[in-house]
Amino acid sequence: MDKIRIGFAPTRRNLFSAEAAIEYADYTRDRLNELGIDYVDIQEINEDGLLYDDEGVEKIAEKFNTTKIDGLFIANVNFGTEYACARLAKKLNVPVLLWGPKDETPAEDGSRLRDTQCGLFAIGKVLRRFKVPFTYLQNCDIDSPVFERGVKDFVRVCNVVKTFKATRILQVGPRPFDFWTVMCNEGELLEKFNISLSPVPIEELVQEIEQVKKESYGSVQEAIDYFTRTTEVQITETELEMVAALKVALQSLCKKYGCNSGVIQCWTALQEKIGILPYASLSLLQEEGIPFVCETDVHGAISELLIEAASLGEQRAIFADVNCRHPENENGELLQHLGVFAYSTAETKPILPPRHFVFDYPGSVAFRAIKDEYTLCRFDGDNGEYSLLMGTGKGIDGPYNQGTYLYLEFENLNRLEFKLVEGPYIHHVAAVRKNVVPVLYEACKYLGVKPDFYDPIEENIKAYLRGE
Repeated sequence: MDKIRIGFAPTRRNLFSAEAAIEYADYTRDRLNELGIDYVDIQEINEDGLLYDDEGVEKIAEKFNTTKIDGLFIANVNFGTEYACARLAKKLNVPVLLWGPKDETPAEDGSRLRDTQCGLFAIGKVLRRFKVPFTYLQNCDIDSPVFERGVKDFVRVCNVVKTFKATRILQVGPRPFDFWTVMCNEGELLEKFNISLSPVPIEELVQEIEQVKKESYGSVQEAIDYFTRTTEVQITETELEMVAALKVALQSLCKKYGCNSGVIQCWTALQEKIGILPYASLSLLQEEGIPFVCETDVHGAISELLIEAASLGEQRAIFADVNCRHPENENGELLQHLGVFAYSTAETKPILPPRHFVFDYPGSVAFRAIKDEYTLCRFDGDNGEYSLLMGTGKGIDGPYNQGTYLYLEFENLNRLEFKLVEGPYIHHVAAVRKNVVPVLYEACKYLGVKPDFYDPIEENIKAYLRGE
Protein backbone atom coordinates (compact mmCIF):
# COMPACT_ATOMS: atom_id res chain seq x y z
CA MET A 1 0.00 0.00 0.00
CA ASP A 2 1.08 3.58 -0.59
CA LYS A 3 2.70 5.17 2.43
CA ILE A 4 0.48 7.49 4.44
CA ARG A 5 1.67 11.09 4.63
CA ILE A 6 0.53 13.34 7.46
CA GLY A 7 0.45 17.14 7.42
CA PHE A 8 1.93 18.38 10.73
CA ALA A 9 0.43 21.70 11.87
CA PRO A 10 1.47 22.70 15.41
CA THR A 11 -0.56 25.69 16.58
CA ARG A 12 -0.17 28.45 19.20
CA ARG A 13 -1.98 31.56 20.47
CA ASN A 14 -0.18 34.82 21.12
CA LEU A 15 -1.46 35.21 24.71
CA PHE A 16 0.86 32.39 25.79
CA SER A 17 4.60 31.73 25.49
CA ALA A 18 5.73 31.40 21.87
CA GLU A 19 9.05 30.00 23.07
CA ALA A 20 7.36 27.19 24.98
CA ALA A 21 5.14 26.44 21.98
CA ILE A 22 8.13 26.20 19.65
CA GLU A 23 9.92 23.96 22.14
CA TYR A 24 7.00 21.53 22.32
CA ALA A 25 6.50 21.58 18.56
CA ASP A 26 10.13 20.50 18.19
CA TYR A 27 9.63 17.75 20.78
CA THR A 28 6.69 16.52 18.72
CA ARG A 29 8.72 16.56 15.51
CA ASP A 30 11.41 14.48 17.18
CA ARG A 31 8.84 11.97 18.42
CA LEU A 32 7.22 11.62 15.00
CA ASN A 33 10.65 10.94 13.56
CA GLU A 34 11.27 8.26 16.20
CA LEU A 35 7.97 6.61 15.34
CA GLY A 36 8.77 6.58 11.61
CA ILE A 37 5.81 8.78 10.65
CA ASP A 38 6.00 10.29 7.17
CA TYR A 39 4.95 13.91 7.70
CA VAL A 40 5.06 17.26 5.93
CA ASP A 41 6.24 20.14 8.12
CA ILE A 42 5.49 23.89 8.10
CA GLN A 43 8.71 25.29 9.57
CA GLU A 44 9.33 27.58 6.61
CA ILE A 45 5.81 29.08 6.70
CA ASN A 46 6.72 31.69 9.31
CA GLU A 47 9.40 32.43 11.87
CA ASP A 48 7.86 30.15 14.50
CA GLY A 49 6.95 27.26 12.18
CA LEU A 50 3.49 27.34 13.76
CA LEU A 51 -0.13 27.85 12.69
CA TYR A 52 -1.85 30.90 14.20
CA ASP A 53 -3.25 33.27 11.53
CA ASP A 54 -5.07 33.43 8.18
CA GLU A 55 -1.91 34.06 6.20
CA GLY A 56 -0.48 30.86 7.61
CA VAL A 57 -3.70 28.96 6.86
CA GLU A 58 -3.46 29.83 3.16
CA LYS A 59 0.23 28.96 2.84
CA ILE A 60 -0.07 25.74 4.80
CA ALA A 61 -3.15 24.61 2.87
CA GLU A 62 -1.35 25.21 -0.42
CA LYS A 63 1.68 23.21 0.73
CA PHE A 64 -0.37 20.33 2.13
CA ASN A 65 -2.53 20.14 -1.00
CA THR A 66 0.55 20.17 -3.22
CA THR A 67 2.21 17.40 -1.23
CA LYS A 68 -1.05 15.38 -1.17
CA ILE A 69 -1.28 14.65 2.51
CA ASP A 70 -3.60 11.87 3.68
CA GLY A 71 -4.28 13.26 7.15
CA LEU A 72 -3.82 16.42 9.22
CA PHE A 73 -2.20 16.40 12.67
CA ILE A 74 -3.06 19.50 14.69
CA ALA A 75 -0.67 19.62 17.64
CA ASN A 76 -1.84 22.14 20.21
CA VAL A 77 1.51 23.22 21.64
CA ASN A 78 -0.04 26.01 23.68
CA PHE A 79 -3.68 27.17 23.84
CA GLY A 80 -3.79 27.25 20.04
CA THR A 81 -5.76 29.32 17.56
CA GLU A 82 -9.03 27.46 17.13
CA TYR A 83 -10.37 29.34 14.10
CA ALA A 84 -7.10 28.93 12.17
CA CYS A 85 -7.13 25.20 12.90
CA ALA A 86 -10.75 24.85 11.77
CA ARG A 87 -10.22 26.88 8.59
CA LEU A 88 -7.21 24.80 7.65
CA ALA A 89 -8.98 21.50 8.32
CA LYS A 90 -12.01 22.59 6.30
CA LYS A 91 -9.84 23.40 3.29
CA LEU A 92 -8.07 20.05 3.30
CA ASN A 93 -10.94 17.54 3.68
CA VAL A 94 -8.78 14.78 5.17
CA PRO A 95 -8.94 12.99 8.54
CA VAL A 96 -7.85 15.23 11.41
CA LEU A 97 -5.93 14.23 14.53
CA LEU A 98 -6.17 16.71 17.43
CA TRP A 99 -3.75 16.43 20.36
CA GLY A 100 -1.81 18.53 22.81
CA PRO A 101 0.87 17.67 25.39
CA LYS A 102 0.06 17.83 29.09
CA ASP A 103 0.69 21.17 30.72
CA GLU A 104 3.61 21.54 33.07
CA THR A 105 3.28 22.53 36.73
CA PRO A 106 2.56 26.29 37.15
CA ALA A 107 5.54 28.48 38.04
CA GLU A 108 6.10 29.52 41.65
CA ASP A 109 4.39 32.86 40.96
CA GLY A 110 1.28 30.99 39.74
CA SER A 111 1.74 31.81 36.03
CA ARG A 112 1.25 29.21 33.30
CA LEU A 113 3.07 28.92 29.96
CA ARG A 114 0.65 27.09 27.67
CA ASP A 115 -2.86 26.11 28.87
CA THR A 116 -2.87 23.41 26.20
CA GLN A 117 -5.80 21.39 27.53
CA CYS A 118 -8.09 24.42 27.66
CA GLY A 119 -7.24 25.19 24.05
CA LEU A 120 -8.14 21.65 23.02
CA PHE A 121 -11.67 22.21 24.32
CA ALA A 122 -11.91 25.35 22.17
CA ILE A 123 -10.54 23.73 19.00
CA GLY A 124 -12.88 20.75 19.33
CA LYS A 125 -15.90 23.05 19.57
CA VAL A 126 -14.94 25.15 16.55
CA LEU A 127 -14.16 22.07 14.43
CA ARG A 128 -17.71 20.98 15.15
CA ARG A 129 -19.02 24.39 14.09
CA PHE A 130 -17.17 23.94 10.80
CA LYS A 131 -18.62 20.41 10.52
CA VAL A 132 -15.14 18.91 10.37
CA PRO A 133 -14.95 15.35 11.76
CA PHE A 134 -11.84 14.75 13.82
CA THR A 135 -10.04 12.17 15.90
CA TYR A 136 -9.07 13.23 19.40
CA LEU A 137 -5.95 11.85 21.04
CA GLN A 138 -5.93 12.17 24.82
CA ASN A 139 -4.04 15.12 26.35
CA CYS A 140 -0.94 13.16 27.37
CA ASP A 141 2.83 13.24 27.60
CA ILE A 142 4.59 12.88 24.28
CA ASP A 143 6.64 9.88 25.43
CA SER A 144 3.61 7.96 26.71
CA PRO A 145 2.38 4.71 25.12
CA VAL A 146 -0.99 6.42 24.61
CA PHE A 147 0.59 8.96 22.23
CA GLU A 148 2.41 6.31 20.21
CA ARG A 149 -0.66 4.12 19.91
CA GLY A 150 -2.91 7.04 19.03
CA VAL A 151 -0.65 8.36 16.26
CA LYS A 152 -0.12 4.92 14.73
CA ASP A 153 -3.84 4.14 14.85
CA PHE A 154 -4.54 7.46 13.15
CA VAL A 155 -2.21 6.48 10.30
CA ARG A 156 -4.28 3.30 9.92
CA VAL A 157 -7.48 5.33 9.92
CA CYS A 158 -6.05 7.53 7.17
CA ASN A 159 -5.20 4.42 5.16
CA VAL A 160 -8.78 3.15 5.44
CA VAL A 161 -10.17 6.51 4.31
CA LYS A 162 -7.66 6.86 1.47
CA THR A 163 -8.40 3.34 0.24
CA PHE A 164 -12.17 3.79 0.46
CA LYS A 165 -12.14 7.07 -1.45
CA ALA A 166 -9.94 5.66 -4.22
CA THR A 167 -11.86 2.42 -4.73
CA ARG A 168 -12.64 1.21 -8.22
CA ILE A 169 -13.84 -2.38 -8.55
CA LEU A 170 -13.47 -4.59 -11.62
CA GLN A 171 -16.78 -6.36 -12.12
CA VAL A 172 -16.44 -9.46 -14.29
CA GLY A 173 -19.92 -10.46 -15.33
CA PRO A 174 -23.26 -9.75 -13.62
CA ARG A 175 -24.22 -11.35 -10.35
CA PRO A 176 -25.36 -14.98 -10.57
CA PHE A 177 -29.14 -15.00 -11.01
CA ASP A 178 -29.81 -16.95 -7.83
CA PHE A 179 -27.80 -14.55 -5.63
CA TRP A 180 -30.17 -11.66 -5.05
CA THR A 181 -28.39 -11.04 -1.75
CA VAL A 182 -25.35 -9.52 -3.51
CA MET A 183 -27.23 -6.98 -5.62
CA CYS A 184 -25.90 -3.44 -5.16
CA ASN A 185 -26.76 0.08 -6.26
CA GLU A 186 -23.89 1.14 -8.53
CA GLY A 187 -25.12 4.71 -8.93
CA GLU A 188 -25.62 5.17 -5.20
CA LEU A 189 -22.11 3.90 -4.41
CA LEU A 190 -20.72 6.50 -6.80
CA GLU A 191 -22.94 9.33 -5.56
CA LYS A 192 -22.44 8.66 -1.86
CA PHE A 193 -18.86 7.39 -1.68
CA ASN A 194 -17.12 7.97 -5.04
CA ILE A 195 -16.79 4.18 -5.40
CA SER A 196 -17.02 3.17 -9.04
CA LEU A 197 -17.35 -0.13 -10.88
CA SER A 198 -15.63 -1.15 -14.11
CA PRO A 199 -17.91 -3.81 -15.61
CA VAL A 200 -16.54 -6.24 -18.21
CA PRO A 201 -18.30 -9.28 -19.71
CA ILE A 202 -17.09 -12.85 -19.21
CA GLU A 203 -16.15 -12.94 -22.90
CA GLU A 204 -13.63 -10.11 -22.42
CA LEU A 205 -12.02 -12.11 -19.63
CA VAL A 206 -11.77 -15.16 -21.90
CA GLN A 207 -10.06 -13.03 -24.54
CA GLU A 208 -7.67 -11.66 -21.94
CA ILE A 209 -6.79 -15.21 -20.84
CA GLU A 210 -5.82 -16.11 -24.41
CA GLN A 211 -3.83 -12.88 -24.66
CA VAL A 212 -1.79 -13.46 -21.50
CA LYS A 213 -1.06 -17.04 -22.55
CA LYS A 214 0.61 -15.61 -25.66
CA GLU A 215 2.12 -12.32 -24.48
CA SER A 216 2.62 -12.71 -20.72
CA TYR A 217 3.55 -16.35 -20.43
CA GLY A 218 6.38 -15.48 -18.08
CA SER A 219 3.83 -14.22 -15.57
CA VAL A 220 1.66 -17.28 -16.14
CA GLN A 221 4.67 -19.52 -15.53
CA GLU A 222 5.48 -17.61 -12.31
CA ALA A 223 1.99 -18.40 -11.04
CA ILE A 224 2.35 -22.05 -12.06
CA ASP A 225 5.68 -22.21 -10.24
CA TYR A 226 4.13 -20.63 -7.14
CA PHE A 227 1.37 -23.22 -6.98
CA THR A 228 3.82 -26.05 -7.67
CA ARG A 229 6.16 -24.84 -4.93
CA THR A 230 3.58 -24.18 -2.21
CA THR A 231 0.69 -26.50 -2.99
CA GLU A 232 -0.20 -30.16 -3.34
CA VAL A 233 -1.36 -30.04 -6.95
CA GLN A 234 -3.91 -32.73 -7.77
CA ILE A 235 -5.10 -31.29 -11.10
CA THR A 236 -3.67 -31.72 -14.59
CA GLU A 237 -0.98 -29.49 -16.11
CA THR A 238 -3.54 -28.06 -18.52
CA GLU A 239 -5.93 -27.22 -15.70
CA LEU A 240 -3.12 -25.69 -13.63
CA GLU A 241 -2.09 -23.54 -16.60
CA MET A 242 -5.66 -22.25 -16.86
CA VAL A 243 -5.74 -21.44 -13.10
CA ALA A 244 -2.51 -19.46 -13.51
CA ALA A 245 -3.66 -17.75 -16.72
CA LEU A 246 -6.94 -16.71 -15.09
CA LYS A 247 -5.03 -15.13 -12.21
CA VAL A 248 -2.77 -13.17 -14.58
CA ALA A 249 -5.70 -12.15 -16.81
CA LEU A 250 -7.70 -10.77 -13.88
CA GLN A 251 -4.63 -8.90 -12.65
CA SER A 252 -4.12 -7.49 -16.15
CA LEU A 253 -7.73 -6.30 -16.39
CA CYS A 254 -7.46 -4.62 -12.98
CA LYS A 255 -4.45 -2.70 -14.24
CA LYS A 256 -6.14 -1.86 -17.55
CA TYR A 257 -9.21 -0.39 -15.85
CA GLY A 258 -7.40 1.20 -12.88
CA CYS A 259 -9.01 -1.04 -10.26
CA ASN A 260 -7.74 -1.87 -6.78
CA SER A 261 -10.05 -4.87 -6.35
CA GLY A 262 -12.49 -7.06 -8.21
CA VAL A 263 -15.58 -9.25 -8.18
CA ILE A 264 -16.48 -12.09 -10.52
CA GLN A 265 -19.48 -14.13 -11.57
CA CYS A 266 -17.77 -17.31 -10.44
CA TRP A 267 -20.37 -19.79 -11.72
CA THR A 268 -21.65 -21.25 -14.04
CA ALA A 269 -20.97 -19.32 -17.27
CA LEU A 270 -17.25 -19.19 -16.47
CA GLN A 271 -16.96 -22.97 -16.28
CA GLU A 272 -18.69 -23.32 -19.64
CA LYS A 273 -16.05 -21.01 -21.14
CA ILE A 274 -12.80 -22.09 -19.46
CA GLY A 275 -13.60 -25.31 -17.60
CA ILE A 276 -12.40 -24.30 -14.13
CA LEU A 277 -13.52 -22.60 -10.95
CA PRO A 278 -11.79 -19.26 -10.24
CA TYR A 279 -11.15 -19.65 -6.51
CA ALA A 280 -7.48 -20.71 -6.50
CA SER A 281 -6.75 -17.80 -8.84
CA LEU A 282 -8.59 -15.42 -6.52
CA SER A 283 -6.69 -16.79 -3.51
CA LEU A 284 -3.38 -15.88 -5.13
CA LEU A 285 -4.66 -12.43 -6.11
CA GLN A 286 -5.72 -11.92 -2.49
CA GLU A 287 -2.22 -12.88 -1.41
CA GLU A 288 -0.73 -10.26 -3.75
CA GLY A 289 -2.89 -7.47 -2.33
CA ILE A 290 -5.73 -7.40 -4.87
CA PRO A 291 -8.93 -8.34 -3.02
CA PHE A 292 -11.01 -10.31 -5.53
CA VAL A 293 -14.21 -11.95 -4.39
CA CYS A 294 -16.81 -14.33 -5.68
CA GLU A 295 -20.47 -14.12 -6.69
CA THR A 296 -20.01 -10.51 -7.86
CA ASP A 297 -20.27 -9.33 -4.25
CA VAL A 298 -19.31 -5.66 -4.61
CA HIS A 299 -19.98 -4.86 -0.95
CA GLY A 300 -17.80 -7.83 -0.05
CA ALA A 301 -14.86 -6.44 -2.01
CA ILE A 302 -15.29 -3.11 -0.21
CA SER A 303 -15.30 -4.98 3.12
CA GLU A 304 -11.99 -6.60 2.26
CA LEU A 305 -10.41 -3.34 1.18
CA LEU A 306 -11.40 -1.67 4.44
CA ILE A 307 -10.21 -4.41 6.75
CA GLU A 308 -6.85 -4.86 4.99
CA ALA A 309 -6.32 -1.09 4.95
CA ALA A 310 -6.98 -1.02 8.70
CA SER A 311 -4.10 -3.46 9.17
CA LEU A 312 -1.86 -1.35 6.86
CA GLY A 313 -1.53 -4.44 4.68
CA GLU A 314 0.29 -6.31 7.46
CA GLN A 315 -2.34 -9.05 7.29
CA ARG A 316 -4.03 -10.50 4.24
CA ALA A 317 -7.72 -11.24 4.50
CA ILE A 318 -9.98 -14.21 4.25
CA PHE A 319 -13.33 -13.79 2.54
CA ALA A 320 -15.83 -16.34 3.76
CA ASP A 321 -19.38 -17.54 4.00
CA VAL A 322 -20.64 -17.57 7.57
CA ASN A 323 -21.94 -21.02 6.98
CA CYS A 324 -23.16 -23.25 9.79
CA ARG A 325 -22.90 -23.82 13.52
CA HIS A 326 -20.17 -25.90 15.12
CA PRO A 327 -21.60 -29.34 15.95
CA GLU A 328 -20.44 -29.20 19.58
CA ASN A 329 -19.62 -25.60 20.55
CA GLU A 330 -22.80 -23.51 20.89
CA ASN A 331 -20.89 -20.31 20.07
CA GLY A 332 -18.73 -21.86 17.34
CA GLU A 333 -19.33 -21.13 13.65
CA LEU A 334 -17.88 -22.39 10.37
CA LEU A 335 -16.44 -19.78 8.00
CA GLN A 336 -15.67 -21.36 4.63
CA HIS A 337 -15.50 -21.00 0.89
CA LEU A 338 -14.05 -22.75 -2.12
CA GLY A 339 -10.85 -20.74 -1.86
CA VAL A 340 -11.25 -17.00 -1.35
CA PHE A 341 -8.70 -16.97 1.47
CA ALA A 342 -5.27 -15.41 0.95
CA TYR A 343 -2.55 -18.07 0.76
CA SER A 344 -0.64 -16.70 3.76
CA THR A 345 -3.64 -17.46 6.00
CA ALA A 346 -3.14 -21.22 5.52
CA GLU A 347 -2.26 -23.37 8.54
CA THR A 348 -2.35 -26.64 6.59
CA LYS A 349 -0.63 -27.14 3.25
CA PRO A 350 -2.89 -25.90 0.43
CA ILE A 351 -4.29 -28.46 -2.00
CA LEU A 352 -5.60 -27.94 -5.52
CA PRO A 353 -8.19 -30.76 -5.64
CA PRO A 354 -9.74 -32.11 -8.86
CA ARG A 355 -13.22 -31.12 -7.68
CA HIS A 356 -15.30 -29.73 -4.81
CA PHE A 357 -18.51 -31.33 -3.60
CA VAL A 358 -20.52 -28.28 -4.68
CA PHE A 359 -19.06 -28.05 -8.21
CA ASP A 360 -17.57 -30.88 -10.22
CA TYR A 361 -14.76 -28.73 -11.62
CA PRO A 362 -11.10 -28.09 -10.75
CA GLY A 363 -9.94 -24.66 -9.62
CA SER A 364 -10.86 -24.57 -5.95
CA VAL A 365 -8.19 -24.57 -3.24
CA ALA A 366 -8.33 -26.33 0.11
CA PHE A 367 -6.73 -25.58 3.47
CA ARG A 368 -7.59 -24.78 7.07
CA ALA A 369 -6.81 -21.21 8.02
CA ILE A 370 -4.63 -20.27 10.98
CA LYS A 371 -6.42 -20.40 14.33
CA ASP A 372 -6.09 -16.94 15.88
CA GLU A 373 -8.13 -13.94 16.93
CA TYR A 374 -9.80 -12.38 13.90
CA THR A 375 -11.56 -9.11 13.23
CA LEU A 376 -14.61 -9.55 11.00
CA CYS A 377 -16.32 -6.82 9.04
CA ARG A 378 -19.09 -6.43 6.51
CA PHE A 379 -19.85 -3.22 4.61
CA ASP A 380 -23.41 -3.32 3.38
CA GLY A 381 -26.60 -1.37 2.93
CA ASP A 382 -30.08 -1.23 1.53
CA ASN A 383 -32.79 1.39 1.18
CA GLY A 384 -30.16 4.13 0.92
CA GLU A 385 -28.49 3.49 4.29
CA TYR A 386 -25.02 1.96 4.73
CA SER A 387 -23.22 0.61 7.76
CA LEU A 388 -20.15 -1.39 8.71
CA LEU A 389 -20.66 -4.43 10.92
CA MET A 390 -17.59 -5.37 12.94
CA GLY A 391 -16.38 -7.47 15.81
CA THR A 392 -14.00 -10.27 16.73
CA GLY A 393 -13.91 -14.05 17.02
CA LYS A 394 -11.35 -16.61 18.18
CA GLY A 395 -10.16 -19.59 16.12
CA ILE A 396 -11.04 -23.04 17.46
CA ASP A 397 -10.84 -26.67 16.35
CA GLY A 398 -13.65 -28.16 14.31
CA PRO A 399 -14.49 -30.91 11.83
CA TYR A 400 -12.73 -31.14 8.47
CA ASN A 401 -14.30 -29.31 5.54
CA GLN A 402 -13.52 -29.19 1.85
CA GLY A 403 -12.29 -25.87 0.46
CA THR A 404 -10.81 -23.15 2.66
CA TYR A 405 -12.28 -23.01 6.13
CA LEU A 406 -11.96 -21.85 9.70
CA TYR A 407 -14.02 -22.26 12.86
CA LEU A 408 -14.44 -19.21 15.07
CA GLU A 409 -15.86 -18.97 18.56
CA PHE A 410 -17.90 -15.87 19.36
CA GLU A 411 -18.90 -14.41 22.68
CA ASN A 412 -22.52 -14.99 21.71
CA LEU A 413 -23.16 -16.49 18.29
CA ASN A 414 -26.86 -15.66 18.44
CA ARG A 415 -26.06 -11.95 18.29
CA LEU A 416 -24.08 -12.39 15.08
CA GLU A 417 -26.75 -14.64 13.60
CA PHE A 418 -29.51 -12.12 14.23
CA LYS A 419 -27.43 -9.29 12.70
CA LEU A 420 -26.83 -11.29 9.52
CA VAL A 421 -30.47 -12.32 9.21
CA GLU A 422 -32.07 -8.99 10.11
CA GLY A 423 -29.61 -7.03 8.02
CA PRO A 424 -28.66 -5.02 6.16
CA TYR A 425 -25.91 -7.63 5.99
CA ILE A 426 -25.51 -10.99 4.28
CA HIS A 427 -23.51 -14.13 5.00
CA HIS A 428 -20.24 -12.94 3.39
CA VAL A 429 -17.59 -11.40 5.68
CA ALA A 430 -13.97 -10.28 5.43
CA ALA A 431 -11.57 -11.07 8.27
CA VAL A 432 -7.95 -10.47 9.28
CA ARG A 433 -5.76 -11.80 12.08
CA LYS A 434 -5.51 -8.52 13.96
CA ASN A 435 -7.87 -6.56 16.17
CA VAL A 436 -8.57 -3.52 14.01
CA VAL A 437 -12.08 -2.78 15.32
CA PRO A 438 -11.09 0.59 16.89
CA VAL A 439 -9.49 1.70 13.61
CA LEU A 440 -12.56 0.75 11.56
CA TYR A 441 -14.83 2.40 14.13
CA GLU A 442 -12.90 5.68 14.00
CA ALA A 443 -12.68 5.58 10.20
CA CYS A 444 -16.48 5.39 9.90
CA LYS A 445 -16.84 9.06 10.93
CA TYR A 446 -14.87 10.07 7.83
CA LEU A 447 -16.57 7.61 5.46
CA GLY A 448 -20.15 8.63 6.13
CA VAL A 449 -20.91 5.06 7.21
CA LYS A 450 -22.62 4.01 10.44
CA PRO A 451 -20.50 1.76 12.70
CA ASP A 452 -22.35 -1.34 13.87
CA PHE A 453 -21.49 -4.28 16.13
CA TYR A 454 -22.72 -7.79 16.79
CA ASP A 455 -21.39 -7.65 20.37
CA PRO A 456 -22.02 -4.77 22.83
CA ILE A 457 -18.43 -3.48 22.60
CA GLU A 458 -18.84 0.17 21.62
CA GLU A 459 -18.06 1.49 25.11
CA ASN A 460 -14.92 -0.66 25.24
CA ILE A 461 -13.80 0.76 21.90
CA LYS A 462 -14.39 4.30 23.11
CA ALA A 463 -12.35 3.53 26.22
CA TYR A 464 -9.51 2.24 24.04
CA LEU A 465 -9.63 5.41 21.95
CA ARG A 466 -9.48 7.46 25.15
CA GLY A 467 -6.23 5.70 25.96
CA GLU A 468 -7.66 3.65 28.80
